[in-house]
Amino acid sequence: MPSVPPPSEALRAAAAAWVADDPDPRTRAEVEGLLAAGDGPALAERFESRLEFGTAGLRGKLGAGPNRMNRALVQRAAAGLARYLHARGGGAGGVVIGYDARHQSDEFAVDTAAVMAGAGITAYLLPHPLPTPVLAYAIRYLNADAGVMVTASHNPPEYNGYKVYLGDGAQIIPPTDQEISAQIESVRSLRDVPLAPAGDPRIVVTDERVVDHYLSEALAQSLAPAARDLNIVYTAMHGVGGAIATRLLHEAGFRQVDVVRPQFDPDPDFPTVAFPNPEEPGALDLSVAEARRSHADLVLANDPDADRLGVGVPLGPGGKDWRGLSGDEIGVLLADHILSHTSGDERLVVTSIVSSTMLSRMAAAAGVHFIETLTGFKWLARAVDSHPGWRFVFGYEEALGYCAGTMVRDKDGITAALLFAELVAALKAEGRSVFDRLDDLACAYGAHATQQWSSLLTGADGPARIRDVVHQLRTDPPAELDGWPVTKVVDLQDPESGLPPTDGIILYLGDRVRIIVRPSGTEPKIKVYFEVVTPVCEDNVAEARARGAATVARLKQAMATITGLPT
Repeated sequence: MPSVPPPSEALRAAAAAWVADDPDPRTRAEVEGLLAAGDGPALAERFESRLEFGTAGLRGKLGAGPNRMNRALVQRAAAGLARYLHARGGGAGGVVIGYDARHQSDEFAVDTAAVMAGAGITAYLLPHPLPTPVLAYAIRYLNADAGVMVTASHNPPEYNGYKVYLGDGAQIIPPTDQEISAQIESVRSLRDVPLAPAGDPRIVVTDERVVDHYLSEALAQSLAPAARDLNIVYTAMHGVGGAIATRLLHEAGFRQVDVVRPQFDPDPDFPTVAFPNPEEPGALDLSVAEARRSHADLVLANDPDADRLGVGVPLGPGGKDWRGLSGDEIGVLLADHILSHTSGDERLVVTSIVSSTMLSRMAAAAGVHFIETLTGFKWLARAVDSHPGWRFVFGYEEALGYCAGTMVRDKDGITAALLFAELVAALKAEGRSVFDRLDDLACAYGAHATQQWSSLLTGADGPARIRDVVHQLRTDPPAELDGWPVTKVVDLQDPESGLPPTDGIILYLGDRVRIIVRPSGTEPKIKVYFEVVTPVCEDNVAEARARGAATVARLKQAMATITGLPT
C-alpha cells in the first residue's frame, strides 16, 4: 500500500495555528489526528484553500479547517458581519438568526448569537428549526438590520451553510459580500472576539408569534379561495417545512392533506433519498407511492429548508402514472394563476436569465412589466427596487424557486405550495388538468422546451476545467451547433450585457434557440441551460413538444462534443 505524503512544515504550522484558535474540541481532535498520522493530502484539502464568502454566504462540507464548515469559521463570519454592521453605523436594529435541522445548524446559530451579543448587537434567535422563508420574513417583521440563516438547503447531509440577508429582507449582493468578506479577513484570532454567555439579555429567543404572523400573511396571498376539493400528498423531504406547510394548507381550507410519514420529521441524514432535492430523479418516489394509495390529485414537495417547491401530478385518470413538473412548468402555471387573479398595468413579473422566456411573452400579452435578472433571488427580489411605482407580483427561477408578492423577499416554497394547490383545485372544478392548461399556454406562446445539464467536475483540477470551458466559449465560440448557426454571443462579464457582470456565456441560435453556460455558484459544477421555442397550433402541441425536445437532445450532444464535458 503506497505511503501517504507527509505535510509540509508550512501546512503543519497552519494546522497547528488553527487548533490553537478552534473553539470546538471535535474539530481540534480531527486536525490533531491528521497531524499525528502525517496525512499531507487530507491536511492540504482542509488548509490549502478556504470556503469563500460570497453572495451565497458560505457553504461546504462539515469538518475542520478553513475549507470546511465548522464553529471556528462560523464565529469568524459572524464577527465579520458584526464589524460590517458597526462600520456602516448599523446594528441597533439587531440581527435575526434562523436555522434548519441539519447537523450543527443549532450550534452555528447559537455561536452567531453569542458573537453578535458580544459585539453589542441584539441577536434575535428563532425559537426552533424553521424554514428559510420564515427567517427572511422575520427580518422585516422585527425591523432588524440583518439576518442569518444556517442551512445548506438541498445539499447532501455532510454539508451546511450560512446565508446572510440585509434589513430589506433580501440576500446580500455585491459589493456587500466583498465588504463583509474583508471584515471577516480582519479577524486575526477568535481570542479577540468576545462571546456573550448564555442568558445574556442581548440574546432574545423569539416566540411563536413570528411563525403565526408569517402564516397569517401567507394565507392572505390566496387568490382563489372558492375551489378546495383536492386530495394532496405533501412531503417535507426530511426537512423543516412539514408542520408549517400542512398548517397553512389546512387553514386555507384544504382538508385532504396526507403526508409522506417517513419523510415528514426532520432528519439531517435524509435516509430515504439519495439527494434531498425534489428535482432529483427518485426524490418523489415515496410521495408518488403514497399518492397512488390515496388516489391523490397532487403531490407537493418542499426541500429541507422549504424555500423550494416540487410538484408531481397524475398523467391521466386513475392516478397510476405520475410525472414531476419542471421548474419552468411550475413557474409559468403560477404566473398564469397570479396574472389571471390580479390587475393593474403597474404589475411586475421577474425571472432569471436561465429560466424559460415564456414569462416574457405572458407579460407582454397581459400588459405588465417584465424583468430578467441573473440567477438567484438576491437579484429577483430586488428587481422592483429601481422602479418606483411598479408592483412586484411574482418572480421565479427554474431551480424550483418561487416568490409571490413582497411578503418574503426570497423564494418561498410554502406560500408557493398554497398557490399551486389552489390553481390545481380551480382547474379540477372545471374538469381540467394542469396539462390542459400547459397546452393552452403552449398554443398561445409556443412550446418552450427547456433543459438544464450539469457536469460535476470534482478533484483538484475541477475549478480549472470549469474555467477553461467558459474561456473557450468566450474566446472561440462555435459558428454552428447541430446545423443551427450561432447568430449572437453574449458575454455576461461584459457590462454591455445589461446585467451585473458574472461569469457566463449566452449563445443565440436565431430567435428560437438559446444556450447559456455558467459555473455553479455553490458547487464544482458547470451548468448548461437549453431552450428551444417551437410554434404551436391546437392540433400539434405534442408534436411541437417532441420536436423541441429532440432538438435540445441534439444540441446537448453538440455542446458535449465541443466542450469535452461528460453527458
